[in-house]
Amino acid sequence: MATASPVQNLPGPSPARRKITGWYFAVPALFIVLGIFAIIEPAAAALAVSRLVGWLLVFGGLAYLIGACTGRAVKEVIFQVAIGIIYLVGGRYSLTHPRLAMGALTLLLGAVVMAGGVAEIVSFLRLKTADASGWMLFNGIITFFLGGMIWFHWPSSSVWAIGILVGLTLLMTGMTRLIFAFTARKVSRLPAR
Repeated sequence: MATASPVQNLPGPSPARRKITGWYFAVPALFIVLGIFAIIEPAAAALAVSRLVGWLLVFGGLAYLIGACTGRAVKEVIFQVAIGIIYLVGGRYSLTHPRLAMGALTLLLGAVVMAGGVAEIVSFLRLKTADASGWMLFNGIITFFLGGMIWFHWPSSSVWAIGILVGLTLLMTGMTRLIFAFTARKVSRLPAR
C-alpha cells in the first residue's frame, strides 16, 4: 500500500514567490561585510554599539514621556515620567561618554554570558539522560569561561568583546540569510506539481 506524499496536494510557488530579487542577496552580503569589519575593527564596532544603545535609551525615554501624557492616574504618570527621565539621562550619558558606556556594556555582557553558561550547566544536570546532553555541559562550561574572560579582563575587554561578538553575529546572520536566499531561489525554480 503506497502512501501519499505530504506535499502532493500543496500548490506550487506563486509568481510573487518565484521572483527572488537582488535584495535577498544584497542585505546578507551587507551583513557579512559589516560582520567582517566589526571583527577586524572591534573597538569601532563596540563604539557604534555603545552609541546605538544611547540612542535607543533616548528614544525609549521619549516614548515613556509621551506615554505619560495619556491622562492616566497620577501615580502611573509620575512613574512613567520618572522612568522616561532615567532613560533620557542614561541615553544622554551614553552618547556623551561612549567609552564609559562601552565599558559598562562589556561588564554587563560578561555577566550575562556567565549566567548563560550557568543556565546551560543547570540544564545539563536536569537532563542528563537526554541524547546530546553532554554537548549542553560542554557549551555551558565554554560559555561560562568566555563570560569569565570578558568579566575578569574588564576594562581591557571593553575594546574587543562587544565588537567581536557583534561581528560574529552579523557574519553568521549574513551567511545564514545568504544560504536561505540561494535555497529560496532554487526552490522557486522548481516546476509546480
